[in-house]
Amino acid sequence: METSPRRILTVSELTVLIRDRLEAAFPDLWLEGEISNLRSPSSGHLYFTLKDQACQIRAVLFRTQAQRLRFSLKEGLHVTVRGRLAVYEPRGEYQVVLDTLEPKGLGALQLAFEQLKERLAREGLFAESRKRPLPFLPRCVGVVTSLSGAAVRDILAVLGRRCPPAGILICPVPVQGEGAAEQIARAIRTLSGSGRVDVLIVGRGGGSWEDLWSFNEEVVVRAIAESSVPVVSAVGHEIDYTLADFAADYRAPTPSAAAEAVAPVLSDLVQTLRHLAARQRQAVRMRVNLARHEAESHAGALPGLRLRIQRGAQRLDDLAGRLAACLRASLAAGRQRVMVSRHELDGRSPRARARGTWVLVTQLVKRAEQRMLGVLVLNRQAVRAFAGALDGLSPLAVLGRGYSIVQTLPDGRILRRAEDATVGADVRARLAQGRLLCTVRKVVPDSR
Repeated sequence: METSPRRILTVSELTVLIRDRLEAAFPDLWLEGEISNLRSPSSGHLYFTLKDQACQIRAVLFRTQAQRLRFSLKEGLHVTVRGRLAVYEPRGEYQVVLDTLEPKGLGALQLAFEQLKERLAREGLFAESRKRPLPFLPRCVGVVTSLSGAAVRDILAVLGRRCPPAGILICPVPVQGEGAAEQIARAIRTLSGSGRVDVLIVGRGGGSWEDLWSFNEEVVVRAIAESSVPVVSAVGHEIDYTLADFAADYRAPTPSAAAEAVAPVLSDLVQTLRHLAARQRQAVRMRVNLARHEAESHAGALPGLRLRIQRGAQRLDDLAGRLAACLRASLAAGRQRVMVSRHELDGRSPRARARGTWVLVTQLVKRAEQRMLGVLVLNRQAVRAFAGALDGLSPLAVLGRGYSIVQTLPDGRILRRAEDATVGADVRARLAQGRLLCTVRKVVPDSR
């Protein structure tokens, strides 16, 4: 019996067959699970594992879809995903390639809001210490909003009614949709850096959570925090809160309330100024009347006061004369004491004592010189006597009388007895003048 030949597959062929069947069987599926083993390489793709209590499956969110996420993925986040089953051929593994990803329970926008709010709060962008007071009477109000919305009309109506002289500078921007956040941030920086406005109103009318999302974007929040002038946030209605409200210096519940916050009622200010001016005039009149009454009450004491002043002036003249006389007497007495002290000083002057001492010193010097000359003569005579005695005792003087000193050679030993010499030895005889080299021919001892 003939059997059909075996078909042997390569690993690649088998992997392709599995891929085609799996991908065809699961082209679109929804999964729910918990994120773990999250990796985010430099390519921008996101790799992680979806797991439940019993099983797990690999998942990948490529860069194009990952850039559309409004929140950040993190370990342990429970998500609902939509995608397709695919096979990664190099490792022979199946995985889910995701198209959409949403957090389970909490909406994606709400999660993104909470994550960004927490991160910016840690940076201090929402700190109360950064809040600045609004100007009391702004010369010009900057407005960043849409020209087609009701918010700009409400702001203009309130500002025109409350403070007509205040200038208004509007920078129109889209307040929702793609790219709206970047334009809002650019308008805030432009107005705050222009130097033409004293305060900014940034906002729009009410809308859904998605409609208001541009005011939750990080670029808008940072532009508000970096503004050089105070910013009033007026986004939506009183129940709507955005991150722009936390970063602004003042949060208004509505655009109309924002206009009321930045501009006082001019007529009320005028009335207040008039009231204060009337109170000031009344206070001045009261002070003048009080001063007049005090002057009149003291007017009766003026004659007696004049007499007291005259008596005081006369006494002052008298005291001045006595003071001058005392000063002259004191000056004369001081001059006399100076003259007496000078005379006493002249008598005790060291100059006179120095003259007498100099004469005595001269005499003593002459006496010392005479004494020294006498001592010198005596010492010279003594030296001559000692020199004569030394000459008499000198061996050289003995040699002068015909004696000689005989020494052995070569050691120079002086011979005092004839027996100390050896026949044939060389000796040296020292005379009064010169020396003799001799040879001993015979030793003759003393016959005594």
